[in-house]
Amino acid sequence: MSHRFGFKGNFALMVSHSAGMLDLVALPLWIGVLVTSYHFDSQQAGGLVTLFLIGAVCASVLIAPRFKQLNRRMVASVGFLASGLCFFTASQTNDYVQLAVLHVVAGITASAALSMAHGTFARAENPHQLFAIAGLTLGIMAFVFMGATPNITKAAGGHSLFIIFGGIMTFAALVCAVAFPSLVFDHEESTKAKPVATKISSSVWYGIVGISLMAVTQAMTFSFMERVGNERGFAADSVTLVLVVLALINIFAAVFAGFFEKRLSVRVVLCAGPVLQIILSNIMMNATSFAFYAASASFFVALMIFTHTFVFGLLARLDASGRAMAATPAMLMIGAAIGPILGGTIIKFVGYQGIGIAAFIFGTISLVCFLRVFQRSADVIQSESESVA
Repeated sequence: MSHRFGFKGNFALMVSHSAGMLDLVALPLWIGVLVTSYHFDSQQAGGLVTLFLIGAVCASVLIAPRFKQLNRRMVASVGFLASGLCFFTASQTNDYVQLAVLHVVAGITASAALSMAHGTFARAENPHQLFAIAGLTLGIMAFVFMGATPNITKAAGGHSLFIIFGGIMTFAALVCAVAFPSLVFDHEESTKAKPVATKISSSVWYGIVGISLMAVTQAMTFSFMERVGNERGFAADSVTLVLVVLALINIFAAVFAGFFEKRLSVRVVLCAGPVLQIILSNIMMNATSFAFYAASASFFVALMIFTHTFVFGLLARLDASGRAMAATPAMLMIGAAIGPILGGTIIKFVGYQGIGIAAFIFGTISLVCFLRVFQRSADVIQSESESVA
């Protein structure tokens, strides 16, 4: 059964998506603060962010199969509140072990909340459009975040980043407590058909693996975008400007993803996404010219937002139960969890150019997985082609 959630419900879903996907836009500042303010090396800094994302993956994997049975409003509100408290606590310590524990717990609780939101997205009348609007909301938040946070951390110290994180999570908790939408499942779906509709099709799994590998490249590259700019000798203000422009472009990426739903073939988008990601990653990690660095960095996150919106819409149609989409945080963060620590390790032993090589490997596998989605879901793809035509 598809749902309309109304303004309040949609607003709660938008806020949940923006708070839960904070890592998508905050990675370079997060890593940068841990290196410059806390004096961790690239591997240690990447490790802390990876612990947050590992917690997120574990929570999403465990909670997604129970999506229908849980009190979704309570899980969302309590999850975001607990994550906010972890970040507030993290702002009061410099101890690596304490920060590690707090990052894990924050990831678990935020992802549990986000899983409730993404599972609900999949039950909407038009998941693609609603997810595109969520991307727009995330882009607006990222624009404000990137414009304000570097100046705040510079003036108040690196710990202020965690205070900002905590504030965002707490706000999301309050909104979810008041306005998180409810769902009504079909009688057959919740009782008789329950034992039958347990298996997720192989085409969905290929899509999950493909977007997860794109998330590896996304996190691995974007986590060190600020650091590589610094290493190349680009001015800090110039790098900050790139972050602001990047956030502005992200807004348009979400708008275009919604606008082109019926105008672009999902096959074209999914095949082009990994290829363009490989190109942009290699330019960013190897560019000695600021112009090339800025151009590649500015469009890097937008590419992921645009591609993932099409992936979400397709997989939501292939798995109408919402269980696979409730695991969206796991899809993105199982890849993103590997990215920061992998990127930091590659940089430590090989250098920034090694990230470009790894991006090529992951992108090629991701492309193969997306091609397999279309081979195993011919009916859905055929209807998609007819809609575009």
